[in-house]
Amino acid sequence: MLVGLLIVLLLVLTLPFFVKPIERNLEPFLFIMGLAATIISGVLTKGLVLHILTKPMMYAITGAVLIFGLLFARFQNEIHKWIEKLLEQIPLQLFIFLVVVVLGLISSMITAIIAALVLAEVINALPLKRKAKINTTIIGCFAIGLGAALTPIGEPLSTIVISKLDEQFFYLLKLLGVFIIPGVIVMGVLGILSAGPSGVAIPSYQWWQPITRGMRHRAELDGESVDLEDETISGVVLRAAKIFLFIMALELLGSGFKPMIDAYIINLDARILYWINMISAVLDNATLAAAEISPSMSGLQIEAILMGLLIAGGMLIPGNIPNIISAGKLKITSSEWAKLGVPLGLSLMVIYFVILFVIL
Repeated sequence: MLVGLLIVLLLVLTLPFFVKPIERNLEPFLFIMGLAATIISGVLTKGLVLHILTKPMMYAITGAVLIFGLLFARFQNEIHKWIEKLLEQIPLQLFIFLVVVVLGLISSMITAIIAALVLAEVINALPLKRKAKINTTIIGCFAIGLGAALTPIGEPLSTIVISKLDEQFFYLLKLLGVFIIPGVIVMGVLGILSAGPSGVAIPSYQWWQPITRGMRHRAELDGESVDLEDETISGVVLRAAKIFLFIMALELLGSGFKPMIDAYIINLDARILYWINMISAVLDNATLAAAEISPSMSGLQIEAILMGLLIAGGMLIPGNIPNIISAGKLKITSSEWAKLGVPLGLSLMVIYFVILFVIL
């Protein structure tokens, strides 16, 4: 069993980056890998399938993506004009900083799903080149993935942790806030850097300048497009269907790997768990939290496990729901995401490890 599951994990971590058809069809590939994992571990039963299909969260996420997608499609021009007016008043970099930080912090109250939908729509409307849009989106998703864990409303991981520990609503804010809030602010600063002047689709733009209509007009004359890609109803419906399949795939992967986690991982030292939890880059972090967190653990152990899960969840597209939503909206490929997501995630892992286990 162990060898088979490790092979599945290796395939999930490598094939999307080297096989273009798989990269373009990530959802069905992960679904097949999830089925393979459950078959190898012997947990694929009718009961498991029914359990997954009756989870309200799957339908809530898909419904939110569909409804908000249709709303954004309907009011796309109005959103574009609203953002244009804002950018005539404040510099683009300040706007990006505020978007990343505010969405990162309020995601714990409006849910990571809605925060990601807003992030993707706003980034899509900004006058940025594609690479800058991708990098800013990834950084924004890191911020949302961190911030959403501050309350049990934000994401399934925090809901499960509060339930397992039988703690109060603001327990995670008190426990992790000192690590997460500065991290979200740092993501805002990185968002500014990712959308520097060279990333703006307006020639000779300076960071302190608001973007006037004249500047946009000159950019269009120079052949730089700053227009929105038109959203279609069929595109919104297809994206919602893909996200539903994506979530099913993550559920299957989590269920398939649970026996291995129970047998070999959950009893390890917190410092080792911190690094092993990088597998949340491809596995559902809520499943891992449910398996690893125990009321008998110390505050440091819980901090280490959760911070490892939250940071690693931003490294690859399957690692977190905001990643999946944003990548689907902006058509970001696995390799495009990994170019920034992996080095940024590893850097944060090292920094937080030093803070948790050396400084404190």
